[in-house]
Amino acid sequence: MDEAKSNRPEDWVKPVVEQVAVPAATVLLVRNAVGGDGGIEVLLARRNSKIYFAGGAWVFPGGRIDAEDHGPSFAGDHFDETHAEFLDVARRACVREAAEEADAIIRTNDLVFMSHWTPPMEAPKRFSTYFFMGPAPTEALTADGGEIHELAWMRPADAMRRRNEGEIELIPPTFITLALLAPFTSTAEALAHYRDNSPEYFVTKFTRADGYNIALYDGDAGYESADASVPGPRNRLLMGEGDWVYERDV
Repeated sequence: MDEAKSNRPEDWVKPVVEQVAVPAATVLLVRNAVGGDGGIEVLLARRNSKIYFAGGAWVFPGGRIDAEDHGPSFAGDHFDETHAEFLDVARRACVREAAEEADAIIRTNDLVFMSHWTPPMEAPKRFSTYFFMGPAPTEALTADGGEIHELAWMRPADAMRRRNEGEIELIPPTFITLALLAPFTSTAEALAHYRDNSPEYFVTKFTRADGYNIALYDGDAGYESADASVPGPRNRLLMGEGDWVYERDV
């Protein structure tokens, strides 16, 4: 399979050997939009096209959680994600990844837990990923030139439009998160919303109907049966040859 295109949903649904999801963390650095009529911008990073997972796609800074993120007292190669301190570990991973990939200095105390994402069992690469949001640092940021080749501040709606016009490539969790961020008018409003509400858990089920690859999520009428034709509430991403559209009733 072409490594540069391995993040296509149609590739993710191929049967493979079941594998444990690797703990990972990603951070959305947000700032008030420069110019225009308000809104927010989020930092996106373009991954090296030669990387197997999401190569060439624009993502939020982040990566797998390493042993060093657990602290000096950690012994072993696995940490129980149900442990009360695991979110602190994930926050430290965000701080480390932001510094490594974008030269961004951020603080764990500023990071708000937004959501958690789990891919389907048949995905060729599985990450149990914690999404956090934090205010953008004021200093200039620089891509590391290795895993990350370019950084850009984008309004969520602009990033989705650019994806649909073929200018950039996004993966489903990034596209959906941008769709959820688009209505916010300021960084303070976005941070307050996620600070005051429980994080949302997205466990993906892929299906196909009417020429679309469809990612279904909890709350969608077709989620339990993985049947996109079931009438009722919607929480799904439609991925056709052209536009991607996130449908959500709640």
